[in-house]
Amino acid sequence: MQKLRLRTHSLLSLGLLLLLPWIFFVAVFFITTKSLHIREDGPDSYAVPMVAAFVGLLTAFVIVGLQMRKLLLKPLEGLGLAARKIAGSDWNIELPQSTIREISEVRNGFALMVNGLQDSHLKQAKLEEERRFIIAAVAHDLRTPLFALRGYLDGLEQGIAQTPEQISKYVAVCKQKSAQLDRLVEDLFTFTKMEYQEAELNRKRVDFGGIIQKSIESLEPQAKAKQISVLLHSMPDDCVIHADSHLLERAISNLLDNAVRHTPDCGRIYVQYWREKDQMSFTIHDSGQGFSMEEQEQVFEPLYRGEKSRNRSTGGAGLGLTISRRIIRQHGGELAASNHPAGGALLSGWIPADDNS
Repeated sequence: MQKLRLRTHSLLSLGLLLLLPWIFFVAVFFITTKSLHIREDGPDSYAVPMVAAFVGLLTAFVIVGLQMRKLLLKPLEGLGLAARKIAGSDWNIELPQSTIREISEVRNGFALMVNGLQDSHLKQAKLEEERRFIIAAVAHDLRTPLFALRGYLDGLEQGIAQTPEQISKYVAVCKQKSAQLDRLVEDLFTFTKMEYQEAELNRKRVDFGGIIQKSIESLEPQAKAKQISVLLHSMPDDCVIHADSHLLERAISNLLDNAVRHTPDCGRIYVQYWREKDQMSFTIHDSGQGFSMEEQEQVFEPLYRGEKSRNRSTGGAGLGLTISRRIIRQHGGELAASNHPAGGALLSGWIPADDNS
């Protein structure tokens, strides 16, 4: 439908107000006098046409008023009602149509705003639900090491461990549980910071190989405890990237930690990275049982625990891989999970390389 501008509608209304009284006047004058010749004599002959002109003016006002109500007032009332419904969190609204172009543009802009608000509301509701779920799940996970830590500390206090060997064992378990608590809290803090604060990345030119090496070194104690060999293969040419080294090291460390925790004793972890055109690619392949089909689809979801890749006995909160993927995506890259043809889990990803390297 062709839409009129407001000024065009105003001019047409003004024309109707000026023209319709004259039409009524001329029509009634012709009916009463059988002539269109207006004479100066006989003023009484103009009384009825003047009344008709006044009636025509009133008719024009009524027509213009009805059109203004239909084309201007009702759409504006509809937009006002829709705004009040939205304020009451009622998204079931129907926006009115109008043939006035300015009103139609306001209506379309209002519709875009409503869609944006609805998407934002749904996203906020989803984040709030996810936040509550995460707090409840992590609080549940915190209780397990806390109860164990309190039990062993009570045992030390009550003198249950009497020999140096028993005391050493109790202390070692307490240190293990405190490290588990520290990891859970750190995962929760990092996830919350990335999800809700959307902190700016402290990007600098860094060596990707150095980040990989530091991440491997940080996991050496856990790997040695399980007699796991971490084998690194790289093509070190042009490994400079533009990234937040602290966050990216955290992401790679989480991936390696996941591999160490799910690799059997005396197993192997293969780490490889190389430059491929304008991106740095990397893979982490362990000799564990790998991912099931369900795990490959959901392993990056917050707090997901599959039968093999997620369980509380390994000390994970189910946030490590989620944090890693979000960090890598913040850097403009991607991370995926699959199984290696030779067996075992395969985590592969890439991030943009520095163009100035």
